Amino acid sequence: MSASVGSRVLMLLENSKYPQDGRVCAEAKALADAGYQVSVICPAGPGQPGREMLDGVLIYRYPAPRAGNGTLGYLWEYGYAMVATFFFSLLVLIREGFDVVHAHNPPDMFVFIAALYKLFGKRFVYDHHDIVPELYCARFGSRNRLVYQVLVWLETLSCQLANHVITTNQSYKAVEMQRGHVPEERITIVRNGPNPNRLRSVNPDLSLRPTGKIIIGYVGVMGFQDGVDYLLRALRHLACNFGRTDFFCVLVGTGDAVANLKALAKRLDLTHCVCFTGWVEPAEVDRYINAMDICVAPEPSNIFNDRSTMIKIMEYMALEKPIVAFDLPEHRFTAQTAALYVRPNDELEFARALTQLMDDPVRRQTMGSFGGRRVETELAWCYSVPHLLAAYRRVLTPLNVN
Repeated sequence: MSASVGSRVLMLLENSKYPQDGRVCAEAKALADAGYQVSVICPAGPGQPGREMLDGVLIYRYPAPRAGNGTLGYLWEYGYAMVATFFFSLLVLIREGFDVVHAHNPPDMFVFIAALYKLFGKRFVYDHHDIVPELYCARFGSRNRLVYQVLVWLETLSCQLANHVITTNQSYKAVEMQRGHVPEERITIVRNGPNPNRLRSVNPDLSLRPTGKIIIGYVGVMGFQDGVDYLLRALRHLACNFGRTDFFCVLVGTGDAVANLKALAKRLDLTHCVCFTGWVEPAEVDRYINAMDICVAPEPSNIFNDRSTMIKIMEYMALEKPIVAFDLPEHRFTAQTAALYVRPNDELEFARALTQLMDDPVRRQTMGSFGGRRVETELAWCYSVPHLLAAYRRVLTPLNVN
């Protein structure tokens, strides 16, 4: 008997919405398509119903708390989310039931809910999206030792109590083995990956073309660790040090650093050549990327970014866009020759790399074509699904032995 037959999965998500979180949505749909009964608990976005069935996945949503700011703000946000999630998990247990608690981090506090249900024979899958201790250091620029140690403890506890750990890349796997002391056989790498067919079915946003300039684009979250400030300073070099006026930069997305970034763009006298779109629907994001000539990944080198895989890079590649990026280990593994790499955190060299691609359309096309082929043959989400299903077979097989 297949391990999926009759198996029920409860996914816990706090840091994003559903179906807006691409990884969670892709995993939930893949499990549902394989015959699992999948329920998701997450915060509600504007206008989203409290209970909804989408593509075979049942979603329970609680009213979203105000986003935390500072230690007390985060304690309130996560504390509220844990209470709401636990309440809804009881509701799912009564209505649908579940065999597996699948917790998506951050935060790593879901371990307490999973630990309780493990006492009643439920399995725990820890989906390690982010290395939170390093994210904390990168985000706030300094380390409160107590906070850092608590974050390490929560991550380690999650790793230790999980029946299986799902992770996004080899760098995270090393963290789980070394810091979390997880045996290699209890870890499965399930890489993020785009759906190239969906992306390529969207027409470009033609409103950008009348500018008559090279369109440079960034897509993604704009937090303090994401490096958009590095990009803006590189654009200043592009204009002042290299005398270029033939570019227009589109920044697609939102995040808690946006207000600071807009102020920085104004100080650098870039408001005439930079556009902040704010949050847009996924289909609109694809239209923007399709209209871009050069895409950028300006994440600076730090203990978080050096180990993290950025989904934006694969989305750029799926649409055959050349990339300029700082030379980080996971960037290079993902993009290979689809990107032009720059010495980490060197904004002047980032600008120089942009000029090279701006003046070389043939190279842009060659890089883009390579990226498209790499996604098509190795990195698309369809290549990750078998790894996800294999991890679930390992987790659930003991449950089906009578």
